Amino acid sequence: MLRDGPSLAGGDEEVKPDLSPMIDCVFILLIFFIVTTVFVKEPKVAVDDPFAQTASDLEKNSIIFAVTADNKVFYDGKSIGLAGVQQVVTPLLLEKADPEDAHVIIKGDHSAYTGLIDDIGKECLAAGVAKHRITTSTQN
Repeated sequence: MLRDGPSLAGGDEEVKPDLSPMIDCVFILLIFFIVTTVFVKEPKVAVDDPFAQTASDLEKNSIIFAVTADNKVFYDGKSIGLAGVQQVVTPLLLEKADPEDAHVIIKGDHSAYTGLIDDIGKECLAAGVAKHRITTSTQN
């Protein structure tokens, strides 16, 4: 590469851009997206939601329970029973900066005992959860 005037390198060397600042920026963006990503623990149990005319999306950062058709309560793929609901909710509330932001979602099968679903909501309220919701399906 020929230039007019004196060369700083003292010879005919090819000038290459320094990529380290760009790589640093990419890593910072990657860390930002990993930290801000919300991970929701799904119940890992197939539940056939009851039908409803309207349904709202699941909120991020929610505690999700599932009630199967044979009236078993699950959290994170494990059968916990009604007695285990408060044992799951209480430590999760302690992890949150503001317990008022904690939401419980109960995914009940359409043939599950509705009294059990209501009892799960009562257990969550007793543990200190301000809001709980029951999911439904808008499709027949």
